[in-house]
Amino acid sequence: MSSHPQAPEEEYRGARYAVIRKVLGQAIESGAAEPGLVLLERPLAELFGTSRAPVRRALDLLCDAGLIARFSGRGYVVARHGDVPEPKRRTLTAETLGLAPSAPLLDTRSAGEKLYDELFELLSTCMIFGHYQVDEGRASEHFDVSRSVIREALLRLRDRGLVEKAPYSQWVTGPVTAQEVRDDYEMRWLLEPRALHKSAASLALGDLREMIARIDSMYADAAVDLVVLDRIEDDLHLRCLASCDNRRMTSTLRQVQMPLTINRLFYSAIGRGVHLPGLAEHRLVLDLLVRDQRDAAVEALRTHLVRARDRTLERLKSLSVFPEPAMPDFVKKIS
Repeated sequence: MSSHPQAPEEEYRGARYAVIRKVLGQAIESGAAEPGLVLLERPLAELFGTSRAPVRRALDLLCDAGLIARFSGRGYVVARHGDVPEPKRRTLTAETLGLAPSAPLLDTRSAGEKLYDELFELLSTCMIFGHYQVDEGRASEHFDVSRSVIREALLRLRDRGLVEKAPYSQWVTGPVTAQEVRDDYEMRWLLEPRALHKSAASLALGDLREMIARIDSMYADAAVDLVVLDRIEDDLHLRCLASCDNRRMTSTLRQVQMPLTINRLFYSAIGRGVHLPGLAEHRLVLDLLVRDQRDAAVEALRTHLVRARDRTLERLKSLSVFPEPAMPDFVKKIS
């Protein structure tokens, strides 16, 4: 089988049918979607997270291009070069199309959400090295979007504790100090165990097992997948606490997750494998929740937060010797 098609990138921002046509076309032309594979509207609509209408239009276009053909049964078959092979009925999944299982097939995020990841990466990096000001106007010019789109992304970053804004003033980020790390972990040590205790009964076993499987996948990888690592951190410290009925508590916890950006930057900078004892601490909490040992899980979380604080302080010290990164013109160092 030839090389797999790539998942759609950020530039695929056109109509949904065009995105679906492009992804399926790549899968067919690369050989990832085998000749004879039966393509049906409903499974494809579920896979792409859309209605049948854009799928139907994409299939019509692929048929017009000679990449698929109608046959005596329902749907279409993959049939390059006009040959109609024997139909092969397979469950249509991302893997069937040669895509990573976790790859989003359609980007339905708002413009602010698309900017969020890039600004998160940028600001979580610079805040380690000092106090910076973020200019909304220049950022809108840099990204060629409206100021309201920039503001939407910055508001989300404020909710994560990465930026601040006083009335009638500019957005600012940093500096991250050892005392701030200690303060954030103290808040987390006080609130997270209580939030977990209140949420534990609402957690679905299937979700917990999926979180454990994500951790287990990291043990097998020599390199750190930062996307998966972020998801693992969010699993325990955000998703497991999301059912807490104290909204002020969960809102406060979202604002004291800044230490996690230090750990992410540390792995990105040094390129080492993930810290296995830290993963084991996460897994222990989840294992205890699966076994319905709520009090033990709460204590395991407390122990993890103390150890994580000490690791984060050491990593912050290590990062201080790295050179200060270059920043775009909308991010200006104040001190």
